[in-house]
Amino acid sequence: MWTDLLLQGALILATVFMFLAMHDIPKKILNKIRYRDRADFQAKRHFVLGAQLLAQARSSSGSKSRSSTISLAKQAESEADKAISLDPKDAAAHILKALALDIQGFKTSALDSLDVALSPLAGKSLTDQERADALIKRAELKISMNRRGGRVDSAIDDLNKAVESCSGNAKAFCLLGECYKMKKMKAEAQAAFEEALKVDPSSSVARTALDQLAS
Repeated sequence: MWTDLLLQGALILATVFMFLAMHDIPKKILNKIRYRDRADFQAKRHFVLGAQLLAQARSSSGSKSRSSTISLAKQAESEADKAISLDPKDAAAHILKALALDIQGFKTSALDSLDVALSPLAGKSLTDQERADALIKRAELKISMNRRGGRVDSAIDDLNKAVESCSGNAKAFCLLGECYKMKKMKAEAQAAFEEALKVDPSSSVARTALDQLAS
């Protein structure tokens, strides 16, 4: 009985392997894996190039002409787009694009890129620290675009999420304090700046803000 079962199993396996071989499936799977690995490598290469260009754009902002800074930021954005086309689920490339767009002054587009980076699809690739940094940057953009006062609540939500992900960020608490000041919530603002000082006792921003609130 066991011999018959083993023979039947062997025949089934042989049939399956013949079917796969006839349809060239192992080769197709291998090619797909190779393409995925190659695409991942290319995406990372474009990201690294873009990150280098972004660093150059930032360092040149105070020493070179504005046109040079913009040119470098545009190149960084282009490399980010290439990385995204190869791996759209990698949040890092979307964040890189957002930072490059911000340097160029395209804050709305930068905000859109950060929204994609923090979406459920791409956000899975972020560590807690990276997610916190992206949330803080998004909050900064919202605050800078808050001409009519409609983005402060959304910025506060981002900053609260940021400190939940990574509580050791004084900048997040300082921005949170600024948002509460905008909303005339003095007690909440004071608490946020005090938290910033706990994280970074040397924070002049938090200390100055607390002095202003006390006056």
